[in-house]
Amino acid sequence: MYSVLDYLKDATKKNKDKIAVIEEDKTITYENLNNYAQSVGTYIGSKGLFNEPIIVFMDKGIDALIAFLGIAYSGCFYSLINPELPESRVSQISETLKAKIVITDHDYYDLAKTYFNGINIVLIDEIKKTKIDEDILTKAQIKHIDYDPLYVNFTSGSTGVPKGVVISHRSVIDFIDKFSEIFKFNKNDRIANQAPFDFDVSVKDIYTSLKMGATLVIVPKSYFSNPSKLLDYLCDNKVTNLTWAVSALCLITTFHGLDYKVPKTVKRIIFSGEVMPIKHLNIWLEHLPKTMFVNIYGPTEITCNCTYHIIDKNKTYEKLPIGKAFPNERVFLLDEDDKEITSINKVGEICVSGTSLALGYYKNEDQTTKHFMQNPLIDAYLENIYRTGDLGFYNEAGDLVFNGRKDFQIKYLGHRIELEEIDKALMDIKEVVRACTIFDEEKSKLYGFYIGNIDKKELHEKLSKTLPVFMIPTKLIPMEEFPMTKNGKIDRKRLMEGLKNGL
Repeated sequence: MYSVLDYLKDATKKNKDKIAVIEEDKTITYENLNNYAQSVGTYIGSKGLFNEPIIVFMDKGIDALIAFLGIAYSGCFYSLINPELPESRVSQISETLKAKIVITDHDYYDLAKTYFNGINIVLIDEIKKTKIDEDILTKAQIKHIDYDPLYVNFTSGSTGVPKGVVISHRSVIDFIDKFSEIFKFNKNDRIANQAPFDFDVSVKDIYTSLKMGATLVIVPKSYFSNPSKLLDYLCDNKVTNLTWAVSALCLITTFHGLDYKVPKTVKRIIFSGEVMPIKHLNIWLEHLPKTMFVNIYGPTEITCNCTYHIIDKNKTYEKLPIGKAFPNERVFLLDEDDKEITSINKVGEICVSGTSLALGYYKNEDQTTKHFMQNPLIDAYLENIYRTGDLGFYNEAGDLVFNGRKDFQIKYLGHRIELEEIDKALMDIKEVVRACTIFDEEKSKLYGFYIGNIDKKELHEKLSKTLPVFMIPTKLIPMEEFPMTKNGKIDRKRLMEGLKNGL
C-alpha cells in the first residue's frame, strides 16, 4: 500500500452501497464518495498540477472530505483553511502555500474571492461534475510514491507566523494501520468526528473509517454548545467510537450531560490534546463501565500520536500515564546534555523517531532544522528525530508520564515551577471543575483561572494546604467558561489578553 486512496478503493470494492459518511441529514455511499473524488482529481490533474498544495476553504463535512480525496487522486496535497480564521492568519497561510487552486463552496465563495485574490477559486459542486478521466488519474498515481505529502496542517508558531506541518501518505498509513489494529476497529464501527478537519485528531477519524469500511459520523460544531443536542445526536446515530479532545469530553461532564443521556453504544473513548482531569474521567467511567478508555499523546509533527495508555479500571490514578510507544515508533527521553534517560522519575524531553515523523515545516527550513534533527544517540547513520518540547518521565511501571512543556516551566521567586502542577492542585479541590494557571512574566505574577462553586478566599485556603506559598497564584479568577482554541484546548493567549484588558 502506498496511498491512502487504497483504503477508499478497497472499501468501495467491498461495500459500494454502504453509507460512508453521515453529516446531520446528509449521507454519501462509498461508491459516490469515490466517484466524486475521482471527478475532483480529474479536474485538478487536467491543470497539470502534481505534488502541489491545494487549499480547501470550507467547513468540515462531506464536501471537504470529497475535496481531500480528490486532491489525493490528482497526486497533490491538501491544506484546509478554516473560514472562521482571522483574515490576517488566512493571508499568512496562503502566502506560505502559494497554492494555484482554492476549492470552496457556495457559503464561502464570496469570502474566498476576497481572501484569495489572483488564485483560481473553484466551487466543489461544479468540479464534482467533471467527467472522470482514467488516463489523467493513472498518470498521477504512476508518478506518486508513498513519501509524497498528503496534507499540510498549520500550527501556531513561536514567531507569530503559522507553521505548516507536512505529513506524507506513508506516515498516515503506518499510523492508521497500527491504530486500527490495536483498538480493534471494524467495518461496523460508527466513528463520531469531533475535531475540525484542519486538526490532526480528525485524521484518525477519517482514515480509520476508510481503512475499515466503517461509517464516519460528522458532529456539527454547533452541537458542542448544546450538550443535550450533542448526546441526542450520538445516541440517534448509534456511534461506537469517540476519538475526541479532552475539552470536548469535559464539556459534557461539566454540564452533567451524562445525567441526561448516556451514549451506551460507545465501545471506546480515546482522548488527547490536554491532560485529562481524573474527576472528569471518573464520571465517564461510572456511566460507561464496559467502554475502553485510552489516553493518547503526540504532537502534529509525528502524525497524530506516538504513545498510548489503556485505562486500567481497577487502578486509582493520581496522574494518567501517556503510556508506551505505538509499534514502529521510537519514543525516548533526552536530558539537557542530549543523553538518554532510562531511570524512573527523572524528567527529560520527549523525542520521537520513525516513519511517523512529518516531512518538516512547509517552506520553513529554520524551524525544520530546529525541531527535526539527527538523533544525538546515533553517529553511524542518519536517523531523524523530532524534539517535542514536552517533558516526561518514566513511572515505576515503565510507562511514560507527561510532565508539562518546556515553555510552561517557569522561574518564579527563585523557584522552578511547572504550571501543570498548580493546575493539578486546583483540580484536586472538589469544588473546582476546570483550571488553568498562567504566568505573567512582565509583572512576575501567577494567575489561577478556575470554574467551580467556591469563592476565592476559600480556594486560597485550600491551596495553601497542598502547595508551598510561592506556588499559590497571586490572583485567583473565577470563570463561567474558558475560551477555547479551534483545536479544543484552553486558549491561554486569550486569557492573557483578558488580564491585560482588565479581566
